[in-house]
Amino acid sequence: MPLHIIKLCVGCDTLADLADWQKQRLKDLKAKGKKPELVHVTRMTPKRGPEILDGGSLYWVIKGQIAARQKILGIRETKKNGVPHCGLVHHPKLIPVSPRPRRAFQGWRYLEGADAPPDLAQTKGATGLPESLQRELAALGLL
Repeated sequence: MPLHIIKLCVGCDTLADLADWQKQRLKDLKAKGKKPELVHVTRMTPKRGPEILDGGSLYWVIKGQIAARQKILGIRETKKNGVPHCGLVHHPKLIPVSPRPRRAFQGWRYLEGADAPPDLAQTKGATGLPESLQRELAALGLL
């Protein structure tokens, strides 16, 4: 089973906010003549990189709920202000997942494949519901 990374999505209130921000980021990179790819820069490098690259995803927590995932395509060394950091290269497609409550934490955490929520498309009766309703139903344990 693949190993995933889970990360808080700070500054976004909805999945649509994250999608819009990422689309704009890709557009800006393309306009600057740079390779249009999404790279999340973080301070610490995962020690279990090969397990993550074997089908792992980056799961986003938005407003206290695991909301979506993006497949991790690569892990690379990078520098930010001259300090070594890690770049998690991820696929631009956001895949909504069945909402699951998650408390705040700093940085990122590993998420075992068995603990990862299923994709929303695989959750019976969940497709087509507004995001706010999905959150409420998940909080009540109905989704």
